[in-house]
Amino acid sequence: MALTRDDVRGIASYARIALTEDELDEMCTYLNAAIELLAPIRAYDLTDVEPTFYPMGELANVMAADEPDEYGCMLGVEEALKNAASTRGRAFRVPSILGFKEGDG
Repeated sequence: MALTRDDVRGIASYARIALTEDELDEMCTYLNAAIELLAPIRAYDLTDVEPTFYPMGELANVMAADEPDEYGCMLGVEEALKNAASTRGRAFRVPSILGFKEGDG
């Protein structure tokens, strides 16, 4: 099933990429060629194959517990925020990467 111009337009909109009509045609051709490269893989019967969600097997959360270490040390909020360029309450304040303005999110 080939992608249509509307499909590509929707993908571009979702990704917040502005495409001219010429770029839309070019991207439609490019994406359909990329999908066609997957034809040999799609030929396999994968009906009984379990999906692989993480390439490392049974690896779970590798973050340390949010507890003091063996010396009883834990960085306090004030200490953590001391050198931050900008804060809001008890949090770091960083520039938006999603295009939200102050108060949107």
